[in-house]
Amino acid sequence: MCDQDHFEDDRKEFEARGLVTRKQFGVMLGAGMAMMLPRVANAVAVADAEVNVTTPDGTADCYFVHPSSGTAPGVLFWPDIFGLRLAMKQMGKRLAESGYSVLVVNPFYRQKKAPTAEKGGATPIAEVRPLMAALTETTHMTDAKAFIGWLDKQPSVAKNRKMGTQGYCMGGPIALRTAAAVPDRVGAVASFHGAALVTPAENSPHLQAAKTKAQFLILIADNDDKRSPKDKDVLKETFEHAKLSAEIEVYPGAAHGWCPPDSTVYNEAAAEKAWSRLLALYGKALA
Repeated sequence: MCDQDHFEDDRKEFEARGLVTRKQFGVMLGAGMAMMLPRVANAVAVADAEVNVTTPDGTADCYFVHPSSGTAPGVLFWPDIFGLRLAMKQMGKRLAESGYSVLVVNPFYRQKKAPTAEKGGATPIAEVRPLMAALTETTHMTDAKAFIGWLDKQPSVAKNRKMGTQGYCMGGPIALRTAAAVPDRVGAVASFHGAALVTPAENSPHLQAAKTKAQFLILIADNDDKRSPKDKDVLKETFEHAKLSAEIEVYPGAAHGWCPPDSTVYNEAAAEKAWSRLLALYGKALA
């Protein structure tokens, strides 16, 4: 089968799952971003919508996707530096199909509505770095409280089960701070190639997270580990001292940014391993 046939099959699949229009798919192809995540086994039917969430600083445009019937544990999904875009929605929908009510946020709503990166994960970092630089510990915490509070008001979110939160790249430390911001609601935290999880400051994300009762999954890119080889040991020691469950692992051969399917360093094998560990964490901590 030729590549064009594959593209047409992918287009139909994206459209059927409500992830993209024909026109948007054409833009994806032009940007080299036509990638499909593996299908979910025994996927549940889901409903999704673009939503607006009020925060102390304004209105955040977000994507909410959840099982079509019943209730499910809530998950707050923090994107990487490229922000809310098709790839993040695709990942959020896949998680919802696995049985979770997922809010994928635009962390840059103060400056710009999504999509905030013209070429998704292939956007030059210099174009989006100013958006990340405008965020602070304060915005991390206030946004986390607002987003978790919004999730708790949704009929599809189980009130008798803890919530999860996950972050990619710059979203990693925000996910850790989410647990610190709402410790009574967050029971599981996952960081994928998170940046600056460990700092010398008293408000370092790893120190704030260690004061909670959540369970943690922290997966580190090979090249990030080479740049900061002591971070994994600091994380392990910190969580062990706090008597918190934490799976901390360096993924050999996986470069920073390996998880999102539109990343220029997407590593499907490593991403799928990471995804399986995420589901294991949520299955245990949010049961």
